[in-house]
Amino acid sequence: MENRIQKVMPSLNEMQRRHYLGAEAKSYGWGGVSAVSRASGVSRKTVSRGLQESEAGLHYVSGGRIRAPGGGRKRLVDKYPDLKDKVISIVENSTYGNPETTEIWTSLSLRKIASMVKDKFGITVSHVTIGNILNDLGYSRQKNKKYDQVGEESEFRNEQFEIINNKVEEFIETGDPVISVDCKKKENLGNYSNNGSEYRKKQDPRKVLDHDFPDPNLGKAVPYGIYDVQNNSGFVSLGNSADTAEFAAASIETWWENCGKQSYPNAQRLLITCDCGGSNGYRVRLWKLKMGELSNKIGLDIHVSHYPTGTSKYNKIEHRLFSNISNHGRGNHCLIWKLQKSILSQQRQQKD
Repeated sequence: MENRIQKVMPSLNEMQRRHYLGAEAKSYGWGGVSAVSRASGVSRKTVSRGLQESEAGLHYVSGGRIRAPGGGRKRLVDKYPDLKDKVISIVENSTYGNPETTEIWTSLSLRKIASMVKDKFGITVSHVTIGNILNDLGYSRQKNKKYDQVGEESEFRNEQFEIINNKVEEFIETGDPVISVDCKKKENLGNYSNNGSEYRKKQDPRKVLDHDFPDPNLGKAVPYGIYDVQNNSGFVSLGNSADTAEFAAASIETWWENCGKQSYPNAQRLLITCDCGGSNGYRVRLWKLKMGELSNKIGLDIHVSHYPTGTSKYNKIEHRLFSNISNHGRGNHCLIWKLQKSILSQQRQQKD
């Protein structure tokens, strides 16, 4: 009997198992319930229930059901009708969102809310149930969104963007280069940690320095990026000094000599789009002076369009070049440090 039960049981659903074991117990005779329970590993209560249901002719086949209507554990929201109100009382002090929209969110984690519900009201609830309740209440997990503008918005803001856009289109139509420039934040050179994560073998994290103190022997690197709008290509110059207008002009000159001259042999003009602050700010006299010297040196008329104050996020280089650099170095060593090591290694090989 034991072998027969072990072969048949895996192919049956919950209701069919009960009825089958009940039939086996009935055919066994006196002591059948205990014998079947030992052979199958199922409790005597389940075997007895199957025997009773079989003798009563109970079969729940309507709509493909296995359990009788009303079976199963009651939902917590049914057992505690005020559970949603209790959850709201916990999250209302950490709720954010625009009252004019339907989107609201909370800074508390699901497990934290579940723990607070248990401590405050004595109700044990899983984080999954808390998540379902928050979804029903219109909550969602969201990051901060940069939305509120600092200061008053200029009434000519849209017109300023239209002027820049029209000028870019004009240069593209005539085959003249358009570049977007900006300086990325300084990077400590060395085996430092980088934000993000990467796939590696278990228990084998990449080992880096435990602090981000700058190494006086290596210093810092200043990456200055140049994004070629027409060719959708990027160029990064690395400096070990401050982010100055002189360094910016030298980076643009390096891009022109190595990339721009070959891509635009018939160019007469160069359009540079950049932020209105920093080393290429519209008030920096050294920037204007260096652009004039660069224009005479490479033989191009240089036009510069500055984005309005507070709109640097619309600069093409932010989304097309710098974002890819950040993703490439995610959870890795300092990307610039690796590049520097590679360059030094190549220089040593050439000397040897």
